[in-house]
Amino acid sequence: MNILGVLAFIVALLFSVMVHEFGHYLTARKFQMKVSEFFLGFGKRLWSFQRGETEFGIKAIPAGGYCRIEGMTPSDPMPVGESGRAFYRASSGKKLLVLGAGSFLHFVLGFLILLIILIGIGTTQVTSGINQVSPCVPKVGAACVAGDPISPAKSAGLLAGDRILSVNGQSASNWAKTVQVIRDSAGREVLLSVDRAGSTIEVRLTPATRIIDGKPVGFIGIVNRFESVRSNPWDGFTRALSISGQYMKASVTSLWQLPAKLPQLWSQTVGGKPRDPQSLVGVVGVARASGQTVASSQLSNPERIGTFLLIIASLNFFIGIFNLLPLLPLDGGHIAVVVVDEIRAFIARLRGRSRPAPIDVAVLTPLTVVVLIALVGLTLVLLFADIFNPVKFNL
Repeated sequence: MNILGVLAFIVALLFSVMVHEFGHYLTARKFQMKVSEFFLGFGKRLWSFQRGETEFGIKAIPAGGYCRIEGMTPSDPMPVGESGRAFYRASSGKKLLVLGAGSFLHFVLGFLILLIILIGIGTTQVTSGINQVSPCVPKVGAACVAGDPISPAKSAGLLAGDRILSVNGQSASNWAKTVQVIRDSAGREVLLSVDRAGSTIEVRLTPATRIIDGKPVGFIGIVNRFESVRSNPWDGFTRALSISGQYMKASVTSLWQLPAKLPQLWSQTVGGKPRDPQSLVGVVGVARASGQTVASSQLSNPERIGTFLLIIASLNFFIGIFNLLPLLPLDGGHIAVVVVDEIRAFIARLRGRSRPAPIDVAVLTPLTVVVLIALVGLTLVLLFADIFNPVKFNL
């Protein structure tokens, strides 16, 4: 495991946390709420400076960060003359924007990381470059044997190192689409435009017909190269949006399945059984995966960077979704309180009554404590499991 990868993960995680808190800070300031502190870490103050009414700084325990917005509950004291700036006095719409801003910026950060990967670094894809030409048309699932017909690619003179530019005039830049054109052309001649050592040549060949699952499939007999490919800005943007949606959906699914996975995690933790690669992992487990990624000899430097950034992107989507769970003290718990307040106000209007006082979150402290204990317990179990029985990621 590479210590550089672990340190990079810690820095990325703390940066993600601060982006989350910055979302709360910006929106709270936008709505004239009083923000007294913005700190990285918890515990003893190590360094700070004052800017306006907000103190910024670093504390001793680097386990996250926080943005202190004054007046979260009616019982919180406010400076004389500033009671109107208390969080609980704001409209429900403003509260929801402030509370949801942290998770929103997690999603934005995850999306931007994906965009950097797709446009700036590239992803490993099957390309139209030819790595190998098959000498024959083998039977499905078998190797070449004597008597097998010569492959169309070999007959047409295609060579390893050639790159297919187009098929029947259609660009081959997206090989996943191009290969389908070839498969649909069994027994019908196709025209290939091929780059060979910088020169463009035209090659005509007829894909051989192979029967797969009862259907004719065209086969020309080439093995394509895997290469790192950068997306153009528009394709990168649309792909990043699509992948973001997939990660968010996967995060929701993971959280939904969390209760069912807890017994398995416990048995693997105390029983020493091998950890399922799809099982729950904590911060230590993700840090270990980051270290293994950076140290992996199976990946090129761009692949190491891209895989590491992909881990950070997926983590941001998961944290963003996790924080929206309707449980105090998470942001989602506070959002739920605001929504319930609005439901109570709506019912009061229907009955011709005045708006009821907002729910005092302090009253829900016992429930908050229960959730905190559960979260701390889960964190400790994951910590123990990740240290003494880590998941093997095969990186």
